Amino acid sequence: MTITATPPGRSSTTRDTRRPSHLPAGTGLRAPGPGASKRQRRRADALQALVWLTAITGIAFMIQSGAFLNSGMWGWLAMISRALGIVAAVMMLAQLLLASRAPWIDRAIGHDKAIMLHTEYGVTSVVVMLLHIATVTVADSHVAGTNPASQLIAYWSYGWFLAWALVSLAATLVVLVTSFASARARIPYHKWHAIHLLSYISIALAVPHQFLQGETFRQMGVAWWFWFVLWAGSGAAFLYWRVVKPIAVNRRHHLSVSSVRRETDGSVTITLGGRGVRRIGVRSGQFLNVAFGRWAFMKEMHPYSLSAAPGDTLRITVKPLGDASSALARLKPGTAAWIEGPLGIFTHESRTGRDLLLVGAGIGVTPLRALLEDAPAWGAISVVVRGRSRAEVPLIDEIQHLASARGARYAELLGRRGTTWGTTERPVSLVGTVARPKDTDLYICGPVEWGLQVEADARAAGIPDHAIHREEFAW
Repeated sequence: MTITATPPGRSSTTRDTRRPSHLPAGTGLRAPGPGASKRQRRRADALQALVWLTAITGIAFMIQSGAFLNSGMWGWLAMISRALGIVAAVMMLAQLLLASRAPWIDRAIGHDKAIMLHTEYGVTSVVVMLLHIATVTVADSHVAGTNPASQLIAYWSYGWFLAWALVSLAATLVVLVTSFASARARIPYHKWHAIHLLSYISIALAVPHQFLQGETFRQMGVAWWFWFVLWAGSGAAFLYWRVVKPIAVNRRHHLSVSSVRRETDGSVTITLGGRGVRRIGVRSGQFLNVAFGRWAFMKEMHPYSLSAAPGDTLRITVKPLGDASSALARLKPGTAAWIEGPLGIFTHESRTGRDLLLVGAGIGVTPLRALLEDAPAWGAISVVVRGRSRAEVPLIDEIQHLASARGARYAELLGRRGTTWGTTERPVSLVGTVARPKDTDLYICGPVEWGLQVEADARAAGIPDHAIHREEFAW
């Protein structure tokens, strides 16, 4: 395969390196350099290191408060249980921050990686919390001269804050059990999501006992303020970006459906309008969580990528795959829309090279169409579209027209899936076909397994890891 191919009967065009007339001069984008991606990787590493540094600092405060004064095996067990509780608390803090959708987290590691880490820290916090409860119960039962089961029940009478902590444990276990793949496959997403919200309630219920029961907090010293700032800051970030900000954005812009268009492939293109839409700050390649209809803010949100460069309107294109997406074809102009976001770093700001290669399959071509529309004219642009047939690829005529207008190299890979990420009739590889692999940014969007094949091929072709952009959209 060469990425200069065009369909029969269609002419290719010469690359015009001038800034296209539709791209405003004041975009704020500059020609990229390798430092941008390196900074992102450093921030991502620093964020994870900070989590463990916080846990170590918390344990240090515990030791400073006299944890080593208890001697013997049971004293050591009590100290270990407190250390485990501190680690669990830090994991909960990390969960809150990573799920807050704060822009600085999105810029540092991307929304998909934030959700992945949120899940990892969630599992870790549950495991560590169970170990904390088991060890502290065994240690306390020895001191009280009773068995662990009786001791666990006795905690209900120790104060409201410990009762809340036990309720927190029960809620956490419900979330954990329903998060297993076997259970999640049987639960509709909207019900699973409602159950998952219990994790935030469980965090809130667990906090009081840390301040009212822990020996480190007997006096309002440095340790008390350390934890207070952490919890207050994380909670405030979560409430602001997940609750206050969306309410403010939607009240300010009053988004609603401007038009609904059914595409030839069966997908549906929906255009949203409102007041001062440009000020929302959405960029091509990003996605929004959207709900439609009356009381939309109370409904299940779904992530949709922009299928056109944002301006005075926002446009999404959706393939009807389930009940929610199929219902979008029945939307009427004027229907209210509620959004959260924008989210994701699948944007031109992540670029590190001069050349641009866009590779998309199926509905995954929609964010690439938006990226193509306002791609800065730094270097050569190439576009590869994959599908079983032209009739099954959404917006394919728009993409080809934009590629021609931008002077981009354009290729279509149409047919049955083969052993490569191409087709059975046309096996493909980027090896030897990318002119300047070290200076090329690759954006991939499509089915997960297919995208991984493209990513592996890109590495073999010499495109650096930091220049390969593949974002899996997650709630």
